[in-house]
Amino acid sequence: MQAWADRVAINDVLARFGDGVNQRDATLWASTWHEDARWYLFDDTPTVGRAAIVAAWQGALAMFPRAFMLVSQGQVVIDGGSAHGRSYCFEVGQTADGRNVRYFSCYEDDYARRDGVWAFTCRRFRLLHSEDY
Repeated sequence: MQAWADRVAINDVLARFGDGVNQRDATLWASTWHEDARWYLFDDTPTVGRAAIVAAWQGALAMFPRAFMLVSQGQVVIDGGSAHGRSYCFEVGQTADGRNVRYFSCYEDDYARRDGVWAFTCRRFRLLHSEDY
């Protein structure tokens, strides 16, 4: 029963991540990260810590007055209170300079259950394809 509950909770983390983007809800989006998490976005240097990650996300989102994200959970392997998985994103948006863009990406995700709460400990972003439309 615990394995099922863990899988549902991990999927909820990913759902809240996408919903936070679509609603531009920093509190909801922040709830998907553990306090000491790392986020690798576009380079090998991570943004470390929930507060820094949220600030970086808000800065990135400011460049897109219109953005919508769909997320899909890939394989997740749970090992007690930690897990590793893959997720996929499709994003459509408009940049501040008026370009309409689409992004297809993949995340390598590490999760942990701490005090009964699952959240990301690390996300590594990989852009698969981008295009103007």
